[in-house]
Amino acid sequence: MIRTATPADVPVIHAMVRELAEYEKALHEARATPEQLHEALFGPQPAAYAHIAESPEGEPVGFALWFLNFSTWRGVHGIYLEDLYVRPSSRGGGHGKALLAELARICVERGYERLEWSVLDWNEPALEFYKSLGAVSMDEWTVNRLTDDALRRLGAGG
Repeated sequence: MIRTATPADVPVIHAMVRELAEYEKALHEARATPEQLHEALFGPQPAAYAHIAESPEGEPVGFALWFLNFSTWRGVHGIYLEDLYVRPSSRGGGHGKALLAELARICVERGYERLEWSVLDWNEPALEFYKSLGAVSMDEWTVNRLTDDALRRLGAGG
């Protein structure tokens, strides 16, 4: 049901990234190209990794895209889950849980001590699902982000 993504999966990963962005009401922000995803996942220095959830018929129905982070407090790597998506027609079939279980297995096997991700605060089905798995919302933390003009300004010295 869960397997490591291959270069042949890039088009379906790209399609599902766009489906996820549309669900999150941010399709206009999803600018990644299949070529960029291929380079990030399978280039000479991969920046990210992906797993595919398949239907019993072997069709891709979901994916998890993740990368390593590092905790200075714990002194070890962890996994940051950038995207988890299961197509609506396949939800409720255990694919999301299986993808998360695979990432948790990788953490345990490699000695990583955290599996983290962000969830939109209005996505109640996802929040309830994650809570049912024992995930804890980090309510006291606020995500900050620099992009576009603000990023360029600061990068140019202020």
